[in-house]
Amino acid sequence: MDLNLATLHQGIAQRVPDREGIVWREQRKTWAEVAERARRFANLLIAHGMGVHGDPATVQPWESPHDHVALYMYNCPEFLEALLGTHLARVAPFNVNYRYVADELQTLLAGARPRVIVVHARLAPTLAAVLPQLPEDLLVIQVADDSGEPLLPGALDFEAALATASAAMPSTAPSADDLHVVFTGGTTGLPKGVLWRIGDLLAGPLGHTRRDGSEWESYEEAIDFAAGRPGLRTLPAPPFIHGAGLWVAMGALITGGTVVIQDDPIHFDGAALAALCERERVGLLSLVGDAMAVPFLDALDRAPHQLAVKFVHNTAAPLSERTKARLLDRLPALRIVDGLGSSETGHLGARTTEPNFALSPGSVVLSEDLTRELTPGEDEVGWLCTALRHARGYLDDEVKTKETFTTYQGRSLVISGDRVRLCADGRFELLGRDSLVINTGGEKVFAEEVENGLRRVDGIADAAVLGRPHHRWGHEVVAVIALRRGATLDDATVLDAIGEHLAGYKLPRAIFRAPAIQRAPNGKLDYRWARAYVAESATR
Repeated sequence: MDLNLATLHQGIAQRVPDREGIVWREQRKTWAEVAERARRFANLLIAHGMGVHGDPATVQPWESPHDHVALYMYNCPEFLEALLGTHLARVAPFNVNYRYVADELQTLLAGARPRVIVVHARLAPTLAAVLPQLPEDLLVIQVADDSGEPLLPGALDFEAALATASAAMPSTAPSADDLHVVFTGGTTGLPKGVLWRIGDLLAGPLGHTRRDGSEWESYEEAIDFAAGRPGLRTLPAPPFIHGAGLWVAMGALITGGTVVIQDDPIHFDGAALAALCERERVGLLSLVGDAMAVPFLDALDRAPHQLAVKFVHNTAAPLSERTKARLLDRLPALRIVDGLGSSETGHLGARTTEPNFALSPGSVVLSEDLTRELTPGEDEVGWLCTALRHARGYLDDEVKTKETFTTYQGRSLVISGDRVRLCADGRFELLGRDSLVINTGGEKVFAEEVENGLRRVDGIADAAVLGRPHHRWGHEVVAVIALRRGATLDDATVLDAIGEHLAGYKLPRAIFRAPAIQRAPNGKLDYRWARAYVAESATR
């Protein structure tokens, strides 16, 4: 049967009330405390008239009958408590990127239609700049922090509001059909609200099923499983405003685990991460590519730590083979899961130390024209799709929903946008996102394929590849690289190294050097920055 987040979490809390649920700095909140605060937040929303206004099972895939709550915060316990409370109130939460400037925030909120915004005090000035353009009846709930920012006019203080709200179980009846909204900018930078049934999110990306992959027969069975485990201590290093961080935290919240949050949720620090893993005996560490893994490993090289980490979960950006080898050298018994997926699909494939990915159950590779399923060993480049648990559609966007979510031979499919080649052994080689394809002289070059080649070069820490307009070829391949400390590489050496693995038309025609490659908080490359850097460098 399908489950929902709120009912499951409340049931587990009744069975393991004294187990640590969330750890942050000096705060150690038990499962019972977190569950009570979620109930209080739910009742606060209900008291202000929030809820669901229709049956989410019967609306169109791009429609939401819920009131929406914006979670505009850094990683903190209140983020997770509000998340649980919104689902308990049958209100749909969504994430807000805290890096947005006022114009970007205004664009997002105009499309997301929130009736409530939960905001960290440090972010309140940016919100204040756009509040005049938002509905007057918008409820703002402010979470205090160490910034010293005062409470916005008319806003509620999070702690004060919870203190006066009822701690009783709300009379709502949360459903597996209730929606969870994930806003993603993708490669376009324009925010899209991805709609998930919470039941599909739990059974799909969160992998909350029996060990053999079959569904739970009842809430009682799932609760028994969670209560019977010792409770895995999980540290999601990525921001909760992205699925890479939040979905890992949610996994702990539905399996009886403990979520450990970094002391400084704003600035990533590899040494602080290593120290926290040691102090809290973290068992599962979630990272985003070399951008997080390398500083963490450098810290371990500088000072010894006694770590209990058994699992490293990586997603959103690749781990290089060099970094995986360093992780296993430090922690020989470590299990590395390097996952591939998207906000629309959940998990599409995974690998450990292998260069290619194994297809996740339900994932398929379709031909260029989407008319047939490719078989292992075909040379054709295809589309990676999933036919199992996936999102429903894009909020209020019928056209984009019908383009991305389709039907193939009677199966509901979502097209991920990833272009892959299916290998003879059934694994697939990831070539890159279709939106990052560079057409140079009629040849297609996948930016991520070249980036991966550059990152394998000894001395290169990170790389970004993009197309630059060219009078003859349409576009030419150019690269921005960041060197490791002390490394010196000329262009010829770089091109010789990657030329051993890539065809000549894929090699960069120009290479620019930057002190570091800029990435978003979720670890994804900032291609807008890369384009601007190339343009500026070319004029010097």
